Amino acid sequence: MSEIREQVREHYRSQALNVLQGSASSCCGPLETEDVFGGALYEETERAELPDAAVLASLGCGNPIAVAELREGETVLDLGSGGGIDVILSARRVGAAGKAYGLDMTDEMLELARKNAAEADVTNVEFLKGYIEEVPLPEASVDVVISNCVINLSADKPNVFAEMARVLRPGGRLGISDVVAADELTPEQRAERGDFAGCIAGALSFAEYRAELERAGFEAIEVEQTHEVGDRMYGAIVRARRP
Repeated sequence: MSEIREQVREHYRSQALNVLQGSASSCCGPLETEDVFGGALYEETERAELPDAAVLASLGCGNPIAVAELREGETVLDLGSGGGIDVILSARRVGAAGKAYGLDMTDEMLELARKNAAEADVTNVEFLKGYIEEVPLPEASVDVVISNCVINLSADKPNVFAEMARVLRPGGRLGISDVVAADELTPEQRAERGDFAGCIAGALSFAEYRAELERAGFEAIEVEQTHEVGDRMYGAIVRARRP
């Protein structure tokens, strides 16, 4: 687990440094095209709300803000918040009475996110350093957990799902974008398509995703394909609710 975590950290550290130096980021190597990963997956009106650096740093495979249906006054947690694009958009959706947390393990991404939030003039945000397997927030402290193409990067997904359930209040919900594999692909076949940092090797299948969420205690689970990102690998939206 530690080796995979460091591989992922170094990859996203380099992406953050690229953006801080004025270059575009690139998350997923040869599988990536501009219309399956990154800022192009957000509406033009949403991109217009954001600093250029936040859009450049977008490494996701979807738009969790569209999935989560955020409401005024809610508290949101973004797992693997990167350059802060989803935290900034969330903060605006929940308004002054709400709050958006971003959690990331990479110092350079946290620096970039805080810079972007300041430029966007959003103050109801807080960026935390930590791991998505060990969320540094109390039990039942958030209404919504979002994430954008990050859970596939974890080597301990059962703990990630358990942590999401722990920090959600009763009735809280998930709104996640992630890379998901076709059910017939074995873990070895997924690894052949890319590494963990490239968003592919660690992807769960559709059936595995549902099973892990059920095991963590979630209900009303939906895992729906949105677009293909590689051979039998898909961007997907994930919804679920804590009872």
